[in-house]
Amino acid sequence: MKREHLIRIIAGTFVLVSLALGTWVSHYWYWFTAFVGANLLQSGITKWCLMEDILKKLGLGEGPSS
Repeated sequence: MKREHLIRIIAGTFVLVSLALGTWVSHYWYWFTAFVGANLLQSGITKWCLMEDILKKLGLGEGPSS
């Protein structure tokens, strides 16, 4: 699986889990949802993604994500 696909899966999971936690645990979890969204926006503008660097260091994902 390519790194780009892993990043999308991770980001989508973070958003869905934080929305569920915000609904059933504490509304402060919505800040995590906003953080994920802001990082997605930032990576789209700057072409740099922290999660991509983390996955590279862990040796996960095949080939470049772009």
